[in-house]
Amino acid sequence: MQTPGFFRNIQQWFLRTPERALNQAYEAAQTIEAIERDYFGGNPISSRYGNYGNSAMTYFEGELKKYLNLMRVRMAEFRASRSVIRGSEPRMTEVQLPGTRDDLTVNVVDRQALVLRKLRLVDEVLARYATQEAPSQRVITLTDGAKVAIEPTSPTRVLRAKADQARRGQNGGAVNGNDDNRPDALSDRANVLPRSILRTVDRIRKDLDPNAEEEVVKSFRKSKSKTTAAIRFLLLLIIVPLLTQQFTKAFLVGPIVERVRVDDQADVFLNLEMEEEALHELQQFEERLRFEVLIGKAPPLSELSIEQQVRAKATDIEDEYRDRSTNAVKNVFADILAAGAFALVLVTRKQDVANLKSFMDEIVYGLSDSAKAFIIILFTDIFVGFHSPHGWEILLEGLSRHLGFPANRDFIFLFIATFPVILDTVFKYWIFRYLNRISPSAVATYKNMNE
Repeated sequence: MQTPGFFRNIQQWFLRTPERALNQAYEAAQTIEAIERDYFGGNPISSRYGNYGNSAMTYFEGELKKYLNLMRVRMAEFRASRSVIRGSEPRMTEVQLPGTRDDLTVNVVDRQALVLRKLRLVDEVLARYATQEAPSQRVITLTDGAKVAIEPTSPTRVLRAKADQARRGQNGGAVNGNDDNRPDALSDRANVLPRSILRTVDRIRKDLDPNAEEEVVKSFRKSKSKTTAAIRFLLLLIIVPLLTQQFTKAFLVGPIVERVRVDDQADVFLNLEMEEEALHELQQFEERLRFEVLIGKAPPLSELSIEQQVRAKATDIEDEYRDRSTNAVKNVFADILAAGAFALVLVTRKQDVANLKSFMDEIVYGLSDSAKAFIIILFTDIFVGFHSPHGWEILLEGLSRHLGFPANRDFIFLFIATFPVILDTVFKYWIFRYLNRISPSAVATYKNMNE
């Protein structure tokens, strides 16, 4: 006697297939946006917007791929069922009241507006990740010359940030309409089987794939080209400023400075410190000469002979310090041009800068916890440690001498009293803000080694 009701329920379930498929695709889009908002600051799911390790980025990319596939399948089901089901659809969504007859319904919201809002969000999420590469890129690490380890990498290409900002600006109300429900939707999407089992099955499937070897070789070549490009650009950043400084100093700035600074008219000393050094050197020469005569190491000399030798030494010192002053002036302009060349390379090679940053991140965050702690302690002790003021003092004095400026002791002491403190604060903030989130075990190892 319940057969008519059973068939009626089946009919209603079939008629609601488009709505059910659209709701599931909409929930998947909400989940992706919840991940973007909670873990990537509202930006697309990519390593350039979230500073996570390889394991974390692999997890996020796996979630992204799962929900994108779910959205595509449900949207295909939605379109297919809409083409088959031709029943009349009211503009108002009808909701059955509990405890009433089956045909007693009320209209609560505009159906077309609700469907369009869901479709708009689904299309925006799909379009945002339409041009991305497959998230499961791999890098081959060869060890002992025989083993090959395939590790997942995180960077995937994303759409432009302007398009994403325009999307959030145009649909702020539609996207934020269910903000309170998004974390629940993310937690409700747990897998039935453990991820380790799924990864094992996926690895076996890839091992049995006849094209697996070709994919491994292709991934290795891609990783090799990426590493080669990063190292080449790093060498470029070092070589270009050095060559620019030497070339301009020898062929551009040097001739101009030598023509302007005529030997007879140019000042011998650029500052008082250089003059004091020259007088001290001349005084030491005269005292050494008299001392050697007194102890019999040198033949006896008259005052006139001593004066002639001192005068000849003074002339040599004058020529030496005039050359040092001219060289310091050349260094100022040559260093400015070298810094300009360095900045020009950074501005014109933005893609190489991003590749170098990704390469350095993989190296730094790929180290073991003890290696990370060792490098952090090494750098902090060198630049902000107990003995670092002596190193900063020597470095600043050498820079002043290179540029021909007097070594201002007050400025040096003020710099040493402030800059290492600021640098130490930056180190601690980086450890607290980023490293503590990416590798807590490395922070614990660092604290144990530091104690």
